Amino acid sequence: MTTVTIEEAQAKLPELIDKLVPGAELIITRNDEPVARLIGDRSTRQPRQPGSAKGKLIIHSEDDEHLEDFREYMP
Repeated sequence: MTTVTIEEAQAKLPELIDKLVPGAELIITRNDEPVARLIGDRSTRQPRQPGSAKGKLIIHSEDDEHLEDFREYMP
């Protein structure tokens, strides 16, 4: 856990955020008292790509029987 003064946070906020790793905490203080806490939360997931799941779903047969339970909701 890192602690910085509010003045330092105002002067270097972009740098402090860039250095913040997921799960790490940065405490901002005023007059030696904590006033705010930043927690790193950068997602490491890659953006989804259209078509990336193509071929992963297999329909073994056309089957409308399972829709019978929903007949009253269908137009």
